[in-house]
Amino acid sequence: MLKSTLETFTDSNGQARFAAIADTVELSNLIPPTVSYESRGNLLIIGAYDIITALAPQFATLNSVTLLATSAATDAGSATNDSNTDDKDKVFFSNEVTIKGYLGAFEVNCRVAGSLLSIYTNLAEVTIGGDSFDLVVDMSADSLIQTEIPAPGYYPVGSGKAAIADVIETLPEMLGTFDKPKYFRLDNDICAHSSRGVGGCTRCVDACPAGALTSNGHAIEINPFLCQGVGTCATACPTEAITYALPEPEKTQNFVYRLLNSYQMAGGEQPTILFFGNRDEQTVAEKLPLLPSNVIPIALEELATIGVDTWFSALLYGAHQVLLATNIAYIPAMIDRVLNDELAIANTFLTEMGFEAGRICLFDLDSAADFVAFTQPVLPVVENKIAVMDSAVLAEQLSGTKREKLFTALDKLSALSPLQPTHSMMPENAPYGSVECKTDDCTLCMGCVAVCPTSALHAVGDRPGLQFREQDCVQCGLCEKACPEQVISLKPGSELGRGKPP
Repeated sequence: MLKSTLETFTDSNGQARFAAIADTVELSNLIPPTVSYESRGNLLIIGAYDIITALAPQFATLNSVTLLATSAATDAGSATNDSNTDDKDKVFFSNEVTIKGYLGAFEVNCRVAGSLLSIYTNLAEVTIGGDSFDLVVDMSADSLIQTEIPAPGYYPVGSGKAAIADVIETLPEMLGTFDKPKYFRLDNDICAHSSRGVGGCTRCVDACPAGALTSNGHAIEINPFLCQGVGTCATACPTEAITYALPEPEKTQNFVYRLLNSYQMAGGEQPTILFFGNRDEQTVAEKLPLLPSNVIPIALEELATIGVDTWFSALLYGAHQVLLATNIAYIPAMIDRVLNDELAIANTFLTEMGFEAGRICLFDLDSAADFVAFTQPVLPVVENKIAVMDSAVLAEQLSGTKREKLFTALDKLSALSPLQPTHSMMPENAPYGSVECKTDDCTLCMGCVAVCPTSALHAVGDRPGLQFREQDCVQCGLCEKACPEQVISLKPGSELGRGKPP
C-alpha cells in the first residue's frame, strides 16, 4: 500500500526516496520468539441482565457462554421467562467482581452483596467458570480491568474501548492456538529497580499501558501474555535492562543509517524522517501525497519503541527533522506521556544547543496538508568530515549502548551547534544528571557504590574515595536512599560538548 503511493512521486527527491526504500532491507526479525495462547471457546459476558441476555445468542457457536449479571433485570417477570438465554447459558449475579488474566486464562472472582432475585445462583466469594474462561466481553460502563490497552481476549465494550460489531464478528473465530511475538528482553542484572533491599527506578512499570510489568519487591517481572508490544517500557528504561526485540534497537538505527545513505546516493536532498507505527500504515499512505517528497516514512512495530537515542542519531546522519507520526486525538494517555517525556528531554537538548525544538516532534497526521519542512540542515557542511545530505558523506555509524550512542551523537552535534553549550539542564524526571555529596559529612561507607546499578559511583582503586561518571548516572535514587548519613542528593542535568568537532 505504502510503496504504491511512493511510486507516484516523480520529482528527484521522490525518485530518490523510492529507490532508497526499495534498496534497503526491511526492518524486521525473521524468527522472533513467541508466546502461545490456547482458547477452547468458553465465553463470559458481564453486565446488566437485560443487555447480556440479549447479547448471548450472538455467540451460540462458541463452546459455552456464561452470563454474569451486575444488575437485576428491568422486568423481574422477564427474567424467569426470557427466551434469549440458551439452556447451556449459565447465569450468575454479583455486584462485586474482579477479573485477571488473558486469552485462554481468565479468572473471575465474585462476592454476593444484598438481596437477590431467586432466579440467580447465590455466590459468596467464589471463582466461577471451572478452571478459567477463555474470552470475556465486559458490557460494564467502567471496565473491570483498568488498563489502557486491554489484555488479549478481553473486550471492554461497555466502556467504549471495543466495538460490539467487531466483537460479534471476531469472537466465533477465537478458537484454538494463537501465537504472538515476545516483544521484549529483560536483564535484571543491570536493572536499577532495586538493590540490597533499597527501592529505586520504576520507570518501566509506570510506563506500561497494558499492566504487564510488576515488581516482586526486589526485581521487575514482565508477563509476556499481557504484553502488547507497545515498547514504552524499553523507551523509558535508562539502563537497557528492558530492550525491544521486534526488532532490536540497534537494527532500527542501522536501518535509518542505511536508508539515509541510500537516499543521498540516489540524489535526494533535505530529508525528513517520518516514524510511524504499523497500525497507522493506511493513514500514512493516505496522507503522504500531501507531504513534501523529501519526507521518508519508516514503519515501526509501535511508535513508542524508539526514543531520544534513535531520534538524535537520525539528525546526526543528516535528517533535517524527525517526525513521530500519530493521530493526536486517539493516542493512549500513557503512551502520550512517555513520548512527551522523551520529547521534553530531546527539546531541552536541542534548544540549549541552539537548534529549533521542532526538529524532533509529534506530528498529527491530520495536519499533513499544513506541514512545512525545514530547508536548512541541523549541521553545517564540513567537507569530507560529517553527515549532512548536502555533503557526499554520512557521519560514522554509531555503536555501543543506548546511552553511549546518545551521548556520542549529542557531543558531535553540540560541537558544531550555534551555542556549543557545556551543560544542559534537564526536566526533574529525566534519567540524566549527577549527584551532589556533602563531603564533610560522608564517612566513605561505600553504601552508595554497593547499590549503584551502573557503576556511575565507584571506588578510587584500593584507597578510600569516590569517583563519579555522569554519563552512566540514570538518576534512579538508589544511592540517595542507601546513604546512612543522607549526604547524597540527585541533580538532573547533562554535560555536553565533550567531543571535538570532527
